[in-house]
Amino acid sequence: MPSKVRSWLSCLSGCVVCLALPGSAAMPVEVDTALIVAVDISESVNGERYRLQMEGIARALEDPGVISAIVSGPRGGIGFALIEWTDTAELTIPWQIIRSSEDAFETARIVRGLTQKVGEYTCVSRMLSFVRERVASALPLSATRIVLDVSGDGIDNCRNPGDTQRARDMLVDSGMQINGLPILVAGENDTVGAGAYRAPGFGLEPFHMAPGTQQTTLVSWYTEYVIGGPGSFVIAAQGFEDFGRAFRQKFVTEISMTSPMGHKSSRNEDGKITN
Repeated sequence: MPSKVRSWLSCLSGCVVCLALPGSAAMPVEVDTALIVAVDISESVNGERYRLQMEGIARALEDPGVISAIVSGPRGGIGFALIEWTDTAELTIPWQIIRSSEDAFETARIVRGLTQKVGEYTCVSRMLSFVRERVASALPLSATRIVLDVSGDGIDNCRNPGDTQRARDMLVDSGMQINGLPILVAGENDTVGAGAYRAPGFGLEPFHMAPGTQQTTLVSWYTEYVIGGPGSFVIAAQGFEDFGRAFRQKFVTEISMTSPMGHKSSRNEDGKITN
């Protein structure tokens, strides 16, 4: 286990994650939630869809209700970072501290200033591994909660379902909550499963599907393979045009939750999360 990861895990006390910058003796900035937003930029995301996602995030940051939720927490602020992912993942907006409307509007400006990158596949498991190895292991904040917010319009088509599940579980076991925002596009991803677009060399190994079928819904797939941790949840967007509405709802829920981190969530027969 890398030394940075050992340092992170050894700092877990109750529900507080107390990470400082490597090699720094200064006390880390204290926030209520460290929120990592992971945005799908694979081939199905054209220029218009990319802008709808970024504009939705920026407008959520500027929303008075969101800002009120941010500043009303016990520590009066959050950390915000953004990852863009496709074949690979990249931290395109490093940690921003938001404690005021001015901070929120400045972060929104940075989001709007991003330029679209080129990618092809929807490599969910690679992104989750990137978060664990490159982002969570070097978190320069003291956060009561660490939340990963994953949005996308497809299943993992780079690795097999078990790889995605294992990558998810490693993050959850380290104390992170992972929530999902599947983007449902009529006529494109109503169902996923057999025949799905895959990276070369990968077939579609079986995953949990309805009896007698080789398909499932994207919401069900996110519920089974992406989200995890106490209180984790899925909020779907009904198309990219609905992304801003869904993201704002999800954002407010994530930064307002005060559930203690110390027990596992489970799924009932309908696939819903229970605690």
